[in-house]
Amino acid sequence: MDIHQELKEVSKFLSDYSTTLMAVGVQTSRIVKNTSRIARTFGFDCDMTIFQKTIIMTLRDSSNTHSYSTVNKIKSMGLNFAMNSSLSTLSWEAHDECLSLDELKKRYNEITSRPRESRWLVLILVAFANAAFCRLFQGDLTSMGIVFVATLIGFFVRQELMERHWNHLAVFIVSSFVASMIASTGYLFHWGTTPSVALGTSVLYLIPGVPLINSIMDIIDGHVLAGTSRFINACLLIICIVIGISMTLLLTGISTL
Repeated sequence: MDIHQELKEVSKFLSDYSTTLMAVGVQTSRIVKNTSRIARTFGFDCDMTIFQKTIIMTLRDSSNTHSYSTVNKIKSMGLNFAMNSSLSTLSWEAHDECLSLDELKKRYNEITSRPRESRWLVLILVAFANAAFCRLFQGDLTSMGIVFVATLIGFFVRQELMERHWNHLAVFIVSSFVASMIASTGYLFHWGTTPSVALGTSVLYLIPGVPLINSIMDIIDGHVLAGTSRFINACLLIICIVIGISMTLLLTGISTL
């Protein structure tokens, strides 16, 4: 294959590969390492500039005589730790087994086409997890039940709005409001002895923990631009959660009780 054609084909694949990694919540330095590892398998060097919505990549041969650049938008896929792990493993398979580009594409397509976990299973597990958080903060059994129901309905609303392609900030506001409004019943009807814990933990399922962790790790690793953009986005989501809770407090008057 001609060197220019090979650079083009490998660069297009690595561009899709790296944007998928970014979309499923991979740390920036890990994206660079995994992508560069595959590039070295073909004898190329890879330079990347990663932004919040796009990745700019330049692939060049070892003599720096030929190069090819791509700009690709980051996909909208949501966090997926299983795909994260499988794609990282793929980079090592490419390195250790010297896989051809066709075989790499085949395995990549198999990984990305796998069905995600059942939304109903995720819904139930998230509700149980949030109820466990309520207990962790000394909530009683009544408060745990309230949090379970609040999370179940709030997360369902989030899933439905995401399916309808709502703006993610608006989704967080509505989901936070719905969950906290249901959790406020502990206050309003004097259910349980820890209504404040129920109200406070009802929205914990919305906290963007992975983006916050990734943002700090990116900044520490020197990827300041990507880390800062991720941190700002996470802060915006937290603000939206606060807006949702504030709407509940305003409507119910709980803050005056």
